[in-house]
Amino acid sequence: MKISDVSITLALYRFFAATRSHLLVALLVIILTPFAQGAGHIKRAMLVGGGADADFIMLRDASARGDMGESGRLAARLTDYPIQSYVEYYRLYPRLVSTPEGEIRNYLNRYDGTAIADRLRNDWLLILGRARDWRLFDEQYPLFVLNDDLQVKCYALSSRIAKGENVVKAARELLVQPKGYGEACVDLIHRLYQDKQFSDADMWRQIRLAAEYGASTIARRIAYFIDVSERQILPAIEKPSAVLERGAAGSQAVRELFIIALGRVAKDNLDKAERALHKSLFRLSHEEQSQVWAQLALPASIALSKDAVNFWRKTWDATLSPDGYQWRARAALRDGDWGMVARAIDSMPRELQKDAAWIYWRGRAHLAQNHTDDAQKLFLTIASQHTFYGLLAAEELGQKLIVPPRPQVPTSEEMSEAMANNGFRNSLKFLDLELRFEGNREWNWQLRKLSERQLLAAGEFARQSGVLDRMVTTADRAKVELDFTQRYPSPHDDIMQTAIQPLGLDKAWVYGLIRQESRFVKAARSSVGASGLMQIMPATANYVARKIGMAGFSLSNLNDTRTNITLGTQYLNMVLNSLGGSQTLATAAYNAGPSRPRLWRATLDKSIEGAIFAETIPFSETRGYVKNVLANATCYSAMFDTKSPSLKSRLGIVSPRDAMLNEITDLP
Repeated sequence: MKISDVSITLALYRFFAATRSHLLVALLVIILTPFAQGAGHIKRAMLVGGGADADFIMLRDASARGDMGESGRLAARLTDYPIQSYVEYYRLYPRLVSTPEGEIRNYLNRYDGTAIADRLRNDWLLILGRARDWRLFDEQYPLFVLNDDLQVKCYALSSRIAKGENVVKAARELLVQPKGYGEACVDLIHRLYQDKQFSDADMWRQIRLAAEYGASTIARRIAYFIDVSERQILPAIEKPSAVLERGAAGSQAVRELFIIALGRVAKDNLDKAERALHKSLFRLSHEEQSQVWAQLALPASIALSKDAVNFWRKTWDATLSPDGYQWRARAALRDGDWGMVARAIDSMPRELQKDAAWIYWRGRAHLAQNHTDDAQKLFLTIASQHTFYGLLAAEELGQKLIVPPRPQVPTSEEMSEAMANNGFRNSLKFLDLELRFEGNREWNWQLRKLSERQLLAAGEFARQSGVLDRMVTTADRAKVELDFTQRYPSPHDDIMQTAIQPLGLDKAWVYGLIRQESRFVKAARSSVGASGLMQIMPATANYVARKIGMAGFSLSNLNDTRTNITLGTQYLNMVLNSLGGSQTLATAAYNAGPSRPRLWRATLDKSIEGAIFAETIPFSETRGYVKNVLANATCYSAMFDTKSPSLKSRLGIVSPRDAMLNEITDLP
């Protein structure tokens, strides 16, 4: 549906709604609903709340595209709308650059302490940083509560440089994700170089990082600051083979461009990159040799090549990206070299070492080296967490997973307080409008300041309001008042039992998967078109419906709870049987497709524990997905069964492909 069609549709809807012609409204909804599938905001406006809701959604869209005139006209019609802070924000946003300071301050003062005021302060800080108005920036920056914008953080360091401060340590720690740099961080890098806080080596590290993460525009802009022209840098990124053929003889720039080109070639052809490396290795310094081996090691690791660990053994003097540091440890895990695992983790930046994953694996390395006391100290720091690594650490300590006693139910006073929370009410309104981003932001903002009992009441309020995803998110914040019925809900149990009993599927596993896929949002729809509780792709739904002979199936029924669970469990069972009954492999297949876990398993030359297989899945999304689903399933199992469940047992052992296994090769 085109923009003009959208405008006409909403105009007609508002006219019919204003004249209270309910019959015409109903007819219009019936006629236009098929078209509205491609324009979700129209469908929301028509089906949810009438003319004011339609105006509000149009205001939001006009604000996002910077239409000041339309934003102003729509906001003027919404003076009585229940979420007035957002009406005013959407009116302000398109003209924020030219808005008088007093008007912005007035908004921030009136809505102080709200999520949307913090969002406006974020927007304003970006404008102030771009204008180098460090007086106002420095006043407002400490008031930015979330402080989750990389560009704002870069402007904050630029402000400190303007005052003569040395920020090199903070800058090196901050500048590790080039795709999020934007204007602010590129400008910061330039300032650091001009101020002689960044050396040429720092600048080349930033160029290599940008090239590694595919941010070629950022690489070119940083290269310009050190007088490396676009004519020099572009071939290393876009035509790297030609750069390799020229070799590494020459200036530092020539050698650095060779290193970048080598990394680009290695992503597609490791053998070719290694041959080129050997030809030029003698021309590189010891540190450059370490760096150049890292250019081969990272793509080799992601390809699960057996050569990866040997490449990494030559990189101890290299400065790596966050991915590089972690993949060096993963390659060592896959190889079973616990000494190298320990050394790789110890070489990581301090913030990475604090991650629960590397606390757990450092503990395992201690155990392998017979340093039991050191291992137990590390495991104890995370064993209370009901997460993948927390559960594994608890098992290493011999602790059994027991469902905690359910806390005392919230009192009527505690429930009244939760129901009166304006942020929660705003959230529910947004969720009714299917504006899930705003709804989640409003709800989550409130959770930051709640006590344990308040979290419990908020979770119960979410349950009673039918927003189980918010209930789960709220319960996840609790540390003491742990209500597993909030944290691990199991709705639609009758439908679930009917679906899984003929298949013999593990109910805990299915619920663990749903919790990760949709958080029990029945109308959930992913960016790639997956639908419903079990997030089933249309092609998969058609395949399974055909295989099981589901009569009268239509994709329009995919969000129906019974249909979705039936198709999802049938597909999960097909995948499980195709992969030898391994929940680790089948979970990966549900996320990444069945062919990929088969390929990953085929790279093994020996059996490895499921936890190591999960840790070394090449896709970051699938790696996190498998960990979360199986940790969820273990906790669900503790709720459903009397015996103490084991995450390690669930993960099992992953072996090279069984030639006797009859795989279903046409699974989508």
